[in-house]
Amino acid sequence: MTEQAIITTTVNLLQDNIQVSAYLAEPKESGFYPGVVVLQEIFGVNVHIREVTEQIAKLGYVAIAPALFQRIAPGFETGYTPEDIETGRGYAMQTQASELLSDIQLAIDYLKNLPQVKKDGFGCIGFCFGGHVAYLAATLPDIKATASFYGAGITTRTPGGGAPTVTRTREIPGTLYAFFGTEDASIPREQVDEIEAELEKYKIPHRVFRYDGADHGFFCDHRASYNPKAAADAWEQVKQLFSQLN
Repeated sequence: MTEQAIITTTVNLLQDNIQVSAYLAEPKESGFYPGVVVLQEIFGVNVHIREVTEQIAKLGYVAIAPALFQRIAPGFETGYTPEDIETGRGYAMQTQASELLSDIQLAIDYLKNLPQVKKDGFGCIGFCFGGHVAYLAATLPDIKATASFYGAGITTRTPGGGAPTVTRTREIPGTLYAFFGTEDASIPREQVDEIEAELEKYKIPHRVFRYDGADHGFFCDHRASYNPKAAADAWEQVKQLFSQLN
């Protein structure tokens, strides 16, 4: 597949006096494209998330990455030092599931208002913190295909408190692919098995990928845990998943 030339920009999404910054990437050539929402790690809409957003756009989608910490830390983005991780985790702990879903819906509604975007089903992809949030976002009626990468805590908690996110599995209307590394200490294998069991229980179209030797963050080529083999296979699976949006 030939990669498309793209255009990128930062946009502001407005709702009820809340302004959410978002990174937008879209094919340069005029056309009618599916929309995809990209959900950040705890490190903000940083260079990795922007690159993923751009790669999705090059495949022929209009991709948008809303800043999920906008209410707490506007403009936040950082790297991967222990101090960065501590800061990012602190912000993640302050998020609320209802506000995250509202901001994701805001991004979807923004895409719906673009004349070049298809209106009948959107994709969602998230990593780390965003992998957990993607599982939440999969419950939104507009989301047809979700890729959740190494989302920790799906079986044990939900942002802001309440029943664990996995208890909402029955609400998922579309297809969900989940990606995990077998060496990821933050997501025990039993939790991956529990997620898969819930998806099977409620007959949610899904696939769960377990990559031997891969650790948390294996998809990110800016992190020491980057695993090229696992990342390449996962990307092929994502392309297959999102092809159903066309």
